[in-house]
Amino acid sequence: MTVSESDDGRRSFRGGGASNSNRGGASNSNRGGASGSAGGSGRGGSTGGPRRDSRDNRGGAGGDRRGGGPRRGGEGGFAPRGREGDRPQRQQARPDEPDLPENVEAGELDPAVRRDLLSLDKTNANTVARHLVMAGKLVDDDPRLALAHARAARQRAGRIAIVREAAGITAYHAGEWAEALSELRAARRMAGGPGLLAVMADCERGLGRPERAIELGRSEEAAALSGDEAAELRMVVAGARMDLGQFDQAVVTLQTPDLDASRTGPGAARLFYAYADALVAAGRIEDGLKWFLNSAAADLEGDTDAEERVAELTGDDQ
Repeated sequence: MTVSESDDGRRSFRGGGASNSNRGGASNSNRGGASGSAGGSGRGGSTGGPRRDSRDNRGGAGGDRRGGGPRRGGEGGFAPRGREGDRPQRQQARPDEPDLPENVEAGELDPAVRRDLLSLDKTNANTVARHLVMAGKLVDDDPRLALAHARAARQRAGRIAIVREAAGITAYHAGEWAEALSELRAARRMAGGPGLLAVMADCERGLGRPERAIELGRSEEAAALSGDEAAELRMVVAGARMDLGQFDQAVVTLQTPDLDASRTGPGAARLFYAYADALVAAGRIEDGLKWFLNSAAADLEGDTDAEERVAELTGDDQ
């Protein structure tokens, strides 16, 4: 996982990059998904968007829609201030925490995130950082174990916004939509700013509430987004439209100047893929084929399955 700096100075803990779903790789599932760029990243699915790594039968690799795993209280890390030697140490793992490999170091965590942990006592900050490192290492290949590490960090440092955001993003990758939404809302309350609106909207879709995803797309905070963040949210909103059978509206949602066939890279490939998928769903097969070809041309890293979709539509996969 990485940390990015937004225009307002807010640091965002982003998930890694696995692609999921049976449709497309850059963003997740045919439900769309915010790019987990959790912010981090999702698959080119039916309308690409944030990445959700464990999905239900509408896309994704397994996963279910259970909202939220076990909630844990305890903020931890806020030790009573007595004499220096009186501070409780947190060297041993708590019973409900996953084991931390000895070779995992707090120094592997991005310095921007580590600075946010300075309010914790040193030993606890070190443990929280190591759990976040493990969450980042595991989120693509073992999102459930990654979530266990993120929950451990949240239990110890639940009053730190970046930790709550990390827990939310990891829960999103694990398909725990309700838990992800709760954690991301908490992070936004603490840190201010628009938060990861695309991921939050995608969680609403995962919970079977596409109307709420559309509402987020109409919010004042959404209007303030630009660049990749705005594109991610549009893809999720288009996916919500498709969930409701509003295929023509999904097409219109994605019609922006960003639909420039000369563009390349993961973001362009996923956007073109999402647009192509919406066109096909709206019955515009030839137009959809054109944009799947554009997606394949833009997909320099092979993140989507655009070429396979082209083969399906042309009958070359027979």
